[in-house]
Amino acid sequence: MKKALIVLLVLAFVMSSVFAGGAKEEAPAKADDGKSITVGLLCIGDENDQGYSFNFIKGRDEATERLAKEGINVKWVTKYNIGEDSTCLDANIEAAEEGCKIVFNNSYGFEPFMLEVAPNYKDIMFVSCTNQNSAVDDLDNTFNAFANIYEGRYVAGVVAGLKLQEMIDTGKIKPEQAVIGYVGAYSFAEVISGFSAYYLGAKSVCPTATMLVSFVGSWSDATAEADAAKALADKGAVMISQHSDNTTPATAAQQAGIFHTGYNNDMSGIAPNASLIGTRIDWSEYFYEFIKAYLAGEKLPADWCKGMADNAVVMTTLNEKIAAPGTKAKMEAVIEEIKAGKVQVFDTSKFTVNGGQKLTHAFALDTDGDFVADKEEAVFDGAYHESYFQSAPYFTEKIDGITWLNAAY
Repeated sequence: MKKALIVLLVLAFVMSSVFAGGAKEEAPAKADDGKSITVGLLCIGDENDQGYSFNFIKGRDEATERLAKEGINVKWVTKYNIGEDSTCLDANIEAAEEGCKIVFNNSYGFEPFMLEVAPNYKDIMFVSCTNQNSAVDDLDNTFNAFANIYEGRYVAGVVAGLKLQEMIDTGKIKPEQAVIGYVGAYSFAEVISGFSAYYLGAKSVCPTATMLVSFVGSWSDATAEADAAKALADKGAVMISQHSDNTTPATAAQQAGIFHTGYNNDMSGIAPNASLIGTRIDWSEYFYEFIKAYLAGEKLPADWCKGMADNAVVMTTLNEKIAAPGTKAKMEAVIEEIKAGKVQVFDTSKFTVNGGQKLTHAFALDTDGDFVADKEEAVFDGAYHESYFQSAPYFTEKIDGITWLNAAY
């Protein structure tokens, strides 16, 4: 019976999408007492990755504590190790049937399955984190959220660049040996945006820095991430960074006797002699805002995106035992400049493309290579404006100084 019901639900979605229309203008109904709610969180991993899903769980717990102080009780239905496949379809249905009024999906590949379920539970709010289609569809109960993580990537790059320059200045490496190895999940905008911002941060303080990028074709494959980091070290990288879910690039860097900067978590605990710092999205900010607005019956943002200025992007604790002298002060100054708008991460005067050309014209692209809904020009006022037209990144330019060793789509 359950499988038959799912088939009927999917058919209902197909029919409803033909006649769908309108925008997200009506506020959702409040919970009965306005002070309690059941919320779902669907995770691609679990706390054991100590990275991506761990960061969402941390955000869940911090938002719960913050809301509790205001007398709001949140009961969470959290589902772990959900695949980017039909198990995600089932998980969304289960969360809805278990009484969740809001269901947060934490992985990029969850969105298509979430969008199959959402039309059949119109009184439930479905959120796709790190995605974009929900922001422009015709459903009133689907939403997107991301943050300007490229700002944190840039700052992490500054920290890495200062260490590289210290190594040059002390004679440990030659200027041309300031090579960064970057472990990426997939070769599309979210990852490209991140490592490009990171490289620009490093190059701002270490002009001879170059970067090698290796894509592993998975968000979370601990072994592949470790192998990629080791291979990058073998190719001469003396600094490793990552856009992948696990801590294995950090441990691989430590084993190779080189340095590392992380993502989603402070990785200095498992690689104290290698990991300098990390950056992460503080999802508690979004969870807190969304849940509180829902309970208040307020209009919910269809496409939420904030950055360092709103504490939605933060840095982990600097590992001062191995950081270059003066790193903390420089990092804090850069953060303040980003918050004040004095530093534009993708300042087009700071990089070139295609062998020395200045980037003067580039439409904002989404991760599928299609123009964003309004097809706006992303380069204006001397900078490429990332995550300006939609929360999901769309920077796909190949910056000079960065070499792709492979591709994975």
